[in-house]
Amino acid sequence: MADTERFHGLIELTRPMNSIAAGILTFSGGFVAHGVGILSGSEALLTTIAVGVTILATGGGMAINDVFDREIDRITNPERPIPRGAVSYKTAMIFSIMSFFIAGALTLLLPVIALVIAVANIVLLVTYTTVFKGLPGAGNVIVAYLGGSTFLFGAAAIDGLSYAIGVLFLLAALSTLSREIIKDVEDIAGDRKEGLNTLPIAIGEQQSLVLAAVVLVSAIAISPVPYFRGTFGSVYPILVTPAVLLMLYSAYISFSNPTQGQSVLKYGMFLAAAAFIMSRTVQLI
Repeated sequence: MADTERFHGLIELTRPMNSIAAGILTFSGGFVAHGVGILSGSEALLTTIAVGVTILATGGGMAINDVFDREIDRITNPERPIPRGAVSYKTAMIFSIMSFFIAGALTLLLPVIALVIAVANIVLLVTYTTVFKGLPGAGNVIVAYLGGSTFLFGAAAIDGLSYAIGVLFLLAALSTLSREIIKDVEDIAGDRKEGLNTLPIAIGEQQSLVLAAVVLVSAIAISPVPYFRGTFGSVYPILVTPAVLLMLYSAYISFSNPTQGQSVLKYGMFLAAAAFIMSRTVQLI
């Protein structure tokens, strides 16, 4: 029973849904870059490796975050694997290191640019909790970059970096940054109690919401680039419009209801990524 509980605890540490979602975004980056070509030949192998690296690295990052947050979690999230005793913090640390090691070893099979992205991301995942999380805004920027970089990594794995991928990265990163700031406004009471110095605590809730709105509008402003550059055809504006409208609505309602605002923004981000994937698919038909 103890071994089963430990196994389940280790899986839980990785936040499997988040890790798998990151892997899907990496696949999406490869698909936007190379279409159905990633489903066969060497591109299929490289894409599979990239997805595996993303899942392992994300899971390792989640685990090490729990290691360093274990004392706070004993109070705020006692059901997490380490506080409830399913996994010791030493076991969780070893598990995280092994995840990073295997992910790093697999990146040696990928093109150099993908290797550089992967190593940079692993370093950021390790240092996020220990260095950047306590700095106002810095942790938000790191999370935003890591979210957007999954698309870059998927494309870089098959040497498919392009303007469209760059726009997708910026759209995802800026949207994530906006959502992270709004989430910090939502969590300001709990963060104050825990002694954290988040952006809303440092500069104020209203100012943070204004900054989140500006960042989000910047993301929306770059969304038409693939159409104007001719990367995607006339179907793209039709597909991306619902995402843009949801994002604008999320910015508006965040000033009165941050919880609902960040939730709506999440769906807008998914729709934006889907617009890229569907536009690429239409090109191939």
